Amino acid sequence: MPRFSIFILVGIFCFSFFGNYFYSLSAYELHADAILLAPGSEHILGTDRLGRDLLARLMEGGKVSLLIGIGSALIASFIGLIFGSIAGYFRGYVDKGFVVIVDLFLTFPTFFLLLALVSYLNASVVVLILIISITGWMTTARLIRSESFKITSQPYIKILKIAKVSKIKILLKYFAPLLAPIYFVSFTFGVGGAILAESGLSFLGLGIVAPQMSWGSILSSGKDVVEVAWWVSFFPGLMIFLVTFSLINISNYLQQQTNKREIS
Repeated sequence: MPRFSIFILVGIFCFSFFGNYFYSLSAYELHADAILLAPGSEHILGTDRLGRDLLARLMEGGKVSLLIGIGSALIASFIGLIFGSIAGYFRGYVDKGFVVIVDLFLTFPTFFLLLALVSYLNASVVVLILIISITGWMTTARLIRSESFKITSQPYIKILKIAKVSKIKILLKYFAPLLAPIYFVSFTFGVGGAILAESGLSFLGLGIVAPQMSWGSILSSGKDVVEVAWWVSFFPGLMIFLVTFSLINISNYLQQQTNKREIS
């Protein structure tokens, strides 16, 4: 078990959602006499170029980044699960239509598709969750489709079809448990990918709009002062790295367990 990675994720989650109960400084209050202060006793992680406490801002930004990451991954993985299992079960024209839709989405590079969609919409948490979900379900769907083909070829599924068991019952009772490991692997990868996507958009100025903040927008705000105030960009970048690295470790573990189960 990747216990250390799980510990890091739980710690970051508690830090983001419950840290403000133990840390009293505001993430929005400006201090003209505390601009770009280095980490110290008064401001543990220093301040930004408007004198706002960086630790408090990381807590607030973490809420947004984690919500976008988890929300996008849930929706994208669920869409991929539905489309992929239906294509793998029904095959024929349904599968051909699925392949055409997936290829159409994959024709455009995902990040440039994100840029195109965000440029026409006012970015918010809900909008970013929907946009990242729309552009991130294809990989999960293709994996689910491939596994669904294997399940459909099993003798007991053919017997259930001959017995005229409800298609919905077959999908929910027999497909879902077998597809669950792939879903969870895709979900953990999706969370990290969504956080990175949001951070990239915010870094380019197309993500979360002030007064809201995310780790990506905080990182972006420090790029102009990185030579004199390294901490403004370093700490949000560290948070993004820790979350992504931990999720990759957990995904690798889940994938190994899935492979062992298939071999046995």
